Amino acid sequence: MDFFNIILPILKILTLASVFFVWFIRYENIVDEFKKYGYSSKLRDLVGILKITSVILIQNSNPILVKTGSALLAFLMLAAFITHLKVKNPIIEFLPSFTLMCFSILFFVNA
Repeated sequence: MDFFNIILPILKILTLASVFFVWFIRYENIVDEFKKYGYSSKLRDLVGILKITSVILIQNSNPILVKTGSALLAFLMLAAFITHLKVKNPIIEFLPSFTLMCFSILFFVNA
């Protein structure tokens, strides 16, 4: 069993857990961030639905679904990363979006 067969499932679970944590446990923080950045509640809800859907798709064994979820999450994380750069947040605030974007690309390539 090679390194990726061991580490990829762990990274997929961590990605799922982090998205669920942020969008369910820390939802008030998301509400505040979207207000701070001037984004609408409809956009916030759409992003939440897409992120949750994407991390569920990534857990699938079907490579097409994994690639779809990975591409979607990578796009969303790129948008988040750009938003953090645009508003000049400190690095610590956009590190999670950058990390999840990198994980998504890894999942896509290895699906």
